[in-house]
Amino acid sequence: MANLKLVDVEKTYAGAVNVLKDINLDISTGELIVFVGPSGCGKSTLLRMIAGLESITGGEFTIDGVRMNEVPPAQRGIAMVFQSYALYPHMTVRENMSFALKLAKKSASEIDEAVTKAAKTLQLTEYLDRLPKALSGGQRQRVAIGRSIVRDPKVYLFDEPLSNLDAALRVATRIEIAQLKESMPDSTMVYVTHDQVEAMTLATRIVVLANRGIAQVGTPLELYEQPQNEFVAQFIGSPAMNLMPGRIVSTGANTRVSVDNGAGVIETNIPTTDAQQNMQVNVGMRPEHLEITSGTDYAIESRVKISEVLGEVTQVYFESENQQNPTIAKLAGVHRNVKGETLRMTTQPEHVHLFNNQKSLLY
Repeated sequence: MANLKLVDVEKTYAGAVNVLKDINLDISTGELIVFVGPSGCGKSTLLRMIAGLESITGGEFTIDGVRMNEVPPAQRGIAMVFQSYALYPHMTVRENMSFALKLAKKSASEIDEAVTKAAKTLQLTEYLDRLPKALSGGQRQRVAIGRSIVRDPKVYLFDEPLSNLDAALRVATRIEIAQLKESMPDSTMVYVTHDQVEAMTLATRIVVLANRGIAQVGTPLELYEQPQNEFVAQFIGSPAMNLMPGRIVSTGANTRVSVDNGAGVIETNIPTTDAQQNMQVNVGMRPEHLEITSGTDYAIESRVKISEVLGEVTQVYFESENQQNPTIAKLAGVHRNVKGETLRMTTQPEHVHLFNNQKSLLY
């Protein structure tokens, strides 16, 4: 339905406070792009700039090749679903969904057809004559989405639409949004969330925002398996990736690295050159990729400070000089009575990441 392009876009407040800079992004028709990042990184601000609710300080934003910087929100062909449902409490579901079409002076038959179709898609048909107060939180959010669908916009924008729902409703509504996207394969959607599960399960591609710009863009698995920098490596995944100081002790196609001042040596699949011999690196290993070993090649040898037996997995926290970011292992199944034990942990070569100056050696 629409191609979006942002070229060197930036946002500055009061002429001095720069919150976004050098935003370059192509969004193709049919993609569901998810913006993620820490609080205050500019996710919602960037979404509002696309919607026209915030002005663009610099750069250019186009939809299907047409410059949109100065185009009013109502003329951009965009529909937005907010964190708060923003429904009219005195109007029924049918009236809420049809309101924008009435303002656009559509005929009664067109309005009825659009509302009926959207209600069927969102499983709201039996609720059309109810007031919002008679609906659950998930149903209200579906009405807000339906109000956007009936307009048949070029682009759908979602600003943390599930954050007000409880955990069970959030899961159910997330599944409904995924099914909605499948039923509208040509629709272009941009979605803001702070929830990694939403991002990983819904996105065609994820845009990670940090330090006033884009840290990395890629498919969910690309960001998980091939983070380009330490920020993305630790932001994607829960618990966060372990990062430990290390040194390259053997270069070549299968680099070997000493971890934590020589406590152990592990092999990686990352190729290095002779010039990188003895390079100081941060060694990254995800908690779910660590496994117990009795061998001589290991990444960690440390005493278990805390263990959390969760049934499906056991999360093990090791004693560490950095108490703010302790080393964590996420072991499959139940591991009883490991607290206080000293364990050796290793990981497979393909799961090791090496970073120098916060950037991956693979890039």
